[in-house]
Amino acid sequence: MKTARLIDGIVDEPLGGAHNDHVAMAHQLKTVILDTLAELNALTPEERINQRIEKFCDMGVVLE
Repeated sequence: MKTARLIDGIVDEPLGGAHNDHVAMAHQLKTVILDTLAELNALTPEERINQRIEKFCDMGVVLE
C-alpha cells in the first residue's frame, strides 16, 4: 500500500502489540502525529495543496 502511495507510512507497535501496551502506543502515535504536523507546517498552503493533489492523482497508478 505504501508503494501505491495509498498510505504515508506505518506506525510501529510496541512489543506484544498495541492492545498490550496502550500507553506506549499512545506515545508512539503522538510522536508520529507531531512529527508529521511539523513537516506539514513547514510547507506553504500551496505546497500542501499541490502535494495532496499529486498524491491522489497517483493513487492506483502502477509505475514499472
